[in-house]
Amino acid sequence: MADLATQKQEIFDYVYAMLGGGMVDVELDPIHYNTALTKALTRYRQRSDNSVEESYLFMPTLKDTNTYTLPKEVVEVRQLFRRSIGSRTGGGDGGTVFEPFNMAYTNTYLLSSSNMGGLATYDMFSQYQELVGRMFGSFIEFKWNSTSKKLTLLQRPRAEETLMLYVYNYRPDSELLQDYMAIQWIKDYTLAACKYMLGEARSKFATIAGPQGGSSLNGDALKAEAQGEMEKLENEVAMAMAGGTGYGFTIG
Repeated sequence: MADLATQKQEIFDYVYAMLGGGMVDVELDPIHYNTALTKALTRYRQRSDNSVEESYLFMPTLKDTNTYTLPKEVVEVRQLFRRSIGSRTGGGDGGTVFEPFNMAYTNTYLLSSSNMGGLATYDMFSQYQELVGRMFGSFIEFKWNSTSKKLTLLQRPRAEETLMLYVYNYRPDSELLQDYMAIQWIKDYTLAACKYMLGEARSKFATIAGPQGGSSLNGDALKAEAQGEMEKLENEVAMAMAGGTGYGFTIG
């Protein structure tokens, strides 16, 4: 698998070729290519839900500590899960075990007993566990700050335990640059951003003096072309052409 530097260089070579590099002088430095690519990735993360993914994190808590700082890649914290219910003072051994992914044992126990009521009893037992969890601390209320990446628990931990976090996080740059749905959009947006910077530089002087009366530069034309391409690419994201599920209906 190509490393990130190689993937970026492939995009820079694409932009250079599309601007006519090799045939004409392209007055862009490496910093301009990097700035354009950074703008494309930032805009894609801002506009497309294809730039994030669902994941699970495990976070150990500390006694009497409510605030924790999560990695910068985390965008949103959806839910927190504990391994136990019925007690706030213990970890995995305190209270009734509540693990929805390991309920096969309970299922087998209830269905194999002649004195139990089968599926109806199993359903009521599951609801009982959920109710006890809501009443006695299995579900932890929290506050999430997406700017500082700080997660604040709204109840004080009385003991150390490990929580499982259901979160949305950014997909790595290297993964986006390999996604067949996203890569062409990123290339084209980088190209448009480079065109705009090149047009900004060329529009500083309308003409260059020469022996035949000088020559005109195409700075304004490049800027107008770049703006049109950016608007087109923005519409493609809105239509989910660059990946993702798109946006639903908005009223108001």
